[in-house]
Formats: sequence, C-alpha cells, structure tokens
Amino acid sequence: MSGPPPGPGPARNMSVGTGPPNAGIPPQHTPMPPQPSAVPPPAGAQTGAQTQQNLNQIVLEYLSKKGYHKTEAMLRKESDQQQTPTGGPAVSRDADAGAPKYKKSFELLQKYISDSLELYQPELKKLLWPVFVYSFLGLLRDYFIRDAETFFGTYRHMFERDHEDDVNTLGAIRLPQHLKDSRVAKLYLENKYRVTLTAMPFYNLVMFLEKYVYEGGQTIMDIIREHMMLVTVDRAVESEKSLRAIMDAKEDDGLPAEDEGIPGHNPGHPMTQRHDPDAQAARIKLQLGPYPQDQDLIDDVRATLQDEDAKNPPKPGQNSLVEEFEQRIKREPMEDGPSRDLIPLPPSLARDVSMEVQKIIEHRDRYKIEGRTGGVGPGVSVTMYTFHNTFDSVNCIDFSGDNKLVAAGMAESYIRVWSLDGEPLLSSIPEHNNQPSSSRRLVGHAGPVFAVAFSPATVNPDPEGPPTNAQFLLSCSEDKTVRLWSLDTWSCLVAYRGHDNPVWDVKWGPHGHYFLTGSNDRTARLWATDHIEPLRIYVGHDNDVDCVAFHPNNLYVFTGSCDRTVRMWHTSGGNCLRLFTGHTGNVTAIACSPDGRTLASADDQGSIILWTLETGRRKKRMRGHGKGGIWSLSWSVESTVLVSAGADKTVRVWDVLQETSDSTGASKAADGVGGPKADGTLAAKGASAGVAAAGGGAGKKSQKETGVSVDQISAFPTKDSPVYKVVFTRMNLVLAGSAYLPPVPKV
Repeated sequence: MSGPPPGPGPARNMSVGTGPPNAGIPPQHTPMPPQPSAVPPPAGAQTGAQTQQNLNQIVLEYLSKKGYHKTEAMLRKESDQQQTPTGGPAVSRDADAGAPKYKKSFELLQKYISDSLELYQPELKKLLWPVFVYSFLGLLRDYFIRDAETFFGTYRHMFERDHEDDVNTLGAIRLPQHLKDSRVAKLYLENKYRVTLTAMPFYNLVMFLEKYVYEGGQTIMDIIREHMMLVTVDRAVESEKSLRAIMDAKEDDGLPAEDEGIPGHNPGHPMTQRHDPDAQAARIKLQLGPYPQDQDLIDDVRATLQDEDAKNPPKPGQNSLVEEFEQRIKREPMEDGPSRDLIPLPPSLARDVSMEVQKIIEHRDRYKIEGRTGGVGPGVSVTMYTFHNTFDSVNCIDFSGDNKLVAAGMAESYIRVWSLDGEPLLSSIPEHNNQPSSSRRLVGHAGPVFAVAFSPATVNPDPEGPPTNAQFLLSCSEDKTVRLWSLDTWSCLVAYRGHDNPVWDVKWGPHGHYFLTGSNDRTARLWATDHIEPLRIYVGHDNDVDCVAFHPNNLYVFTGSCDRTVRMWHTSGGNCLRLFTGHTGNVTAIACSPDGRTLASADDQGSIILWTLETGRRKKRMRGHGKGGIWSLSWSVESTVLVSAGADKTVRVWDVLQETSDSTGASKAADGVGGPKADGTLAAKGASAGVAAAGGGAGKKSQKETGVSVDQISAFPTKDSPVYKVVFTRMNLVLAGSAYLPPVPKV
C-alpha cells in the first residue's frame, strides 16, 4: 500500500462516553473515520470506480485484520450506499452501538422476564424470539457484520428448539447484501411480528421499558414500534375456568386469536424426534404422513399383486393391482411421515403381506365417494344390526375388520361375540359337551364392560394362504382392568392392570401391537401386547378421559375428556402437542381422518367439530344430533364424508368438504315450522329430522326443534334403538350396531 492507512484513532474514539447520557442531554457523538476518497490511491492503480472499489476492499481487509470492526462497519455502509459525498461532513454515531447496544437490551428483557410472576412468564417469553431476530437483522442492516455474527452465536441456542428452521436459515446470512436475497429475512423485515399478551403483563412491560429507557429499554421499544404488533386480550376470555368463560360457553367458537408471528409463516420445529417435554407445543411441526412400510414388505406385496393380476386381469378401464399399489405409494409424501425407529413394529409376517394385498384390492374396488354432484351429497346407505332382548344391558359394540364378527360389552360383566354370517364359532382346542353355536360368551371381568375392540383384520384374499381374520379382542371394564382375549381359543390371555379407576375406552393402533386406554383416573395409557406394564402415561386432563383414538401413522394419539377438551399427544415422546377447546359438553367420541389431516370430535350436546391438525384450528362445527351423546364417528376412505351415531337413535352422514358458517348456532323455528335460516342452517322438528328425545318414553318425539347444519347429507332414524357403533368399511360401506329398547308401558 502507498500512503498510510486510516489509523486506529477514530475507532478508539467510538468507545468514548460509555455511561448512559443524562436526561435531556443528547448522546455523545464522534466523527466518522476518514472517507475512502481521502486515502491516496495505490501506486500504479487505475483511476475511476474500479480504483475506488479496490481501495475500499484493501482498507476493509486491513480494518478487519486489525479488529476495528465498528470502523469497518461504517465504511462498508458508506461505500455501499454512497450517500455521503466525497469530503462531505462526517455522520454522527451513537457511542453505544453495535453488539453492546443490542446485547444490553436483550439481556435486560431476559432479566425482566425471569423476575416476572410465573403466571406471566410463558406469554412474555414469546417476545424473546422476535427481539432476537430483529436485533440480528438490525446489526446486519447497519453493517455491524462481526457484531451481528457474535450476537447471533451467543443467543441462538435459546431458540434452536422452537425455531430450528428459521435459526438455520438466518444463520447463513453473513452480509447486509444477503438480506435482499433471503426469503425468511424479507418476511421478517417486510411484515410485523404479532404477539398476543394479556393486559396486565403488557402494561407492566411498558412501564418497565420506560423506566429503564437508557439501560436498553429504548432499543426494545424501537424494535416493538418498528417491527412488532402487540395485541392485548382480556384474561377472563382466555381462562377456561373464569366466570366469564363459563357464561360465554354457549357462544364459544373454540377458535384461538389470530396466528401469532409472521402471517402465513409458521415453520415450527421437528421436535418429534427428540421427545422434548419442554418444547413449545404450538411450534412443533407435525409429521402427518403415513407410516413408512418395510421395504421387504413392499417387495413381497408387489410380487403378490403381480401374481394376482396374472390370475385375475383387471376389467377394461380398471387399474391393475400393481398400478393401484404404485399410485398409492406415490400419493404418500414419505418425507412427511414418521421414522420407523420412533414407533417400532414387530417384523412383517406372511399374514401382513396378505392383509396389505387385500387392502389394495378393496381400495381399488371400493365404492368411490368423489364428493358432491350437482349440489347433492353422495348417496351413502347404512346396514344396521339391531340386538333384541338385551334389556338395556349393552354398553358398547364393535365390528371386526373382516366384517365377520360383532362383539358387545354387557353391563353384566361379560362379552358376547356373534358371527354376522351365522357360521358357528369354533375353537382351536377340543371342547367337550359343547354344541357349535354362532355366538360366544367371554367371562372374566368383575364389572360392567365399557368398550371392546377387535384387532386389525381383513378378508382373506387367498383361502389357502395365512389367515387374516381378527385374532384378538380387547375389552375394558369398571374393574380397572383391560383384558386381551384370543378369538382362536375364546379365552382370556392377559389382564392388564395399571389404571386406578374404571377404564372407559380402549382402541387398537392402526397396525396392531399397540393399544390405548382412557380412564376415570384422568389419564390415558399406551400399551403393547408384549408388555404387561404401560409404555406411556398421558397426564393433563382435568377430568375423565372418555374416549381415545390413534393417528393413522401411529405417531400421535388423541384423548377426549369430560373437561370438554381434546388433546393430541406424541405417542413415544408423551408430550401434549395440541389442545382443542370449543366443546360445550363432555367429549364422547373422536376419530382421525384416514389422510391424517383432520380430527373429528363429538360431545353430549349434539355437536361435532372438525379440527385441522397442522394449525390446531377449528375447521367447522356440524349440528343435527339431539342431546345425550354422540357415541361413534367414522370416516370414509377419501376423508370427505363422516358418519356419526349416538343416543338420539339416529345415524347421520356429513359432508366434510362443504363450507359452512362457523357461527352456526342451535337455531330454533317457531312451532315446528322448518325452513332456511339466515345463518345457513335448516330448522326441523325432531321427528322429521330423525331426532328423538334421548330420554324419551314410549315413542315420544322431541318437542324442541334442533338446528341442523346444511352439511348434513342424510339422517337415518331408528324406531327405539340407540346406536352404539357406526363404521365405514374399507369398501366405503357403512355398518351400524344398535340395541332395541322396548317402549316403557304407560302407567
């Protein structure tokens, strides 16, 4: 270099005046370093823009090497923007700038949050992430490059759990020029980050920042003013147990406030592989794709389907089984599915191959429900099985997956299993003095049986191949136990003990092996058939866990409770990922759609709510059932139609895709006159809508009108039979089970 480079004097002068200025006195300023044009050009260098650019680069490299980062930052800014004319007046700078400024303000906010009441800390912690992001982006924008890198590296560990994707993306930004090229940086800089706070912590925060304005509070206020939108809400509305919430329960739509953060940007974090119970649930990125099949199983299924196609060629215009199988695999976004290591399953057997082959056959040959045609919903019929002479002792009903068996749990502590086709139910062990019968009685519980569940099964595609019928039956009872029954020997194999109170519900996982129970002890428990003790205990509900369900990919489970909430849990991690609120009665039935994207939950007030799992938001509310409890829900194969049944003695079919108003209420018509309503509902009298009073006597119909939402496709009323179970088969046929209650004679 010819000529002396800028000396360290100006850089040292930038640190003059370290203490905060007094009130009313402007902060101390220092002159800018010498302008690049004042430095003599290197000997032999070209003149013009290229010479100036080379000189600037030499000076910047020298400043960086010597550690004069603030001077380097200001020179970069002046060189890039070219706003200060050559030889012009120096620009004033605050002595407390760069990383020290933002570090002081960030640590001030941290300390304030940690010293706040524990009640307010969770919502105040939501401020740390946007303040961190905008501090980092502000440093880069002001050309404090090294300071930005230091600041980001110091605090990034605090946010890697909840914002892993954004932390990695922002960490790749090194220069101010990169801000224009980064999609995430532009999202944050071009939008205001929304944070919802209740009134008290908001006002306390404002007073604190104003009090410590010179200790970093001003910087926080500047970030909030320029880049954030703080919205205050009334705590009485947010608290489930507040008086106001109870008074407004009937009108509660169950929707949370607007999305927090940047609109439309909620990347979350893939915590599902780390099982961190302290992770912020609302930020967890769900993996809703299908469970990945074992490659050996896929190869065996494909080979078997090829043989089946050779034996029975497809009809004209019909896909071959191999084509159907390949299309099904391509439709499944495997990158969105869980790892097999998270939810391990036993090795595949020949039985599993046969079951997958049959599922492909049924999927191709099913009755396809494509949606509404000409404004009319798809025609869905119901096959009803009614049990007589039960004397009101049936508590639950379930159908086997191969549609060959039906089981009922009785109040007299036993289970009755029937053959739907009338064939005798034989035992694999010799039986003496026992005539073949189409029904079996399973005795072992010491209290009423509240739920029964057949293990996964399909029709056997090859009669000479391995059997694919249901092998086991699960039952739960008031005696606090869950029992596993063999359907080969018709005997109890295992009694699972662990719950402290009666067990209300039990469900198999979609692939067998695992099962889930919900109990009066306010817990749900995950079990495996090869373990006598529960694998996981899900604790969080404030009342009985009335109903349980699995996600189709086995990675998540759902619980519905008498506390009027539904929770979504990570199966192996055990942490609660979503909390769904909005029901005005006890939750009595839940079911997840086959595509794994939507959850349906029903209550004893006659409402069904659909939830979008990814966002945790309510999709819509469907009304039509009478009060008393919706006991069963089931989805069509395409996840477009839902069927429900319950105590009002009806089976109802719902159009999931039709849009309705979220404000649909229990509208009433005067004197039973039904007709279109302004809010998009139809009012119909109990009898014509197929709704009878849940506790009605001899054939009496409800005298109250029930609001029926327009997305109801059809209703199938029974005469005097509460419907305990309704299920869509894999062929999109609907089976329902009910028990006839004879009219009570008038006195």
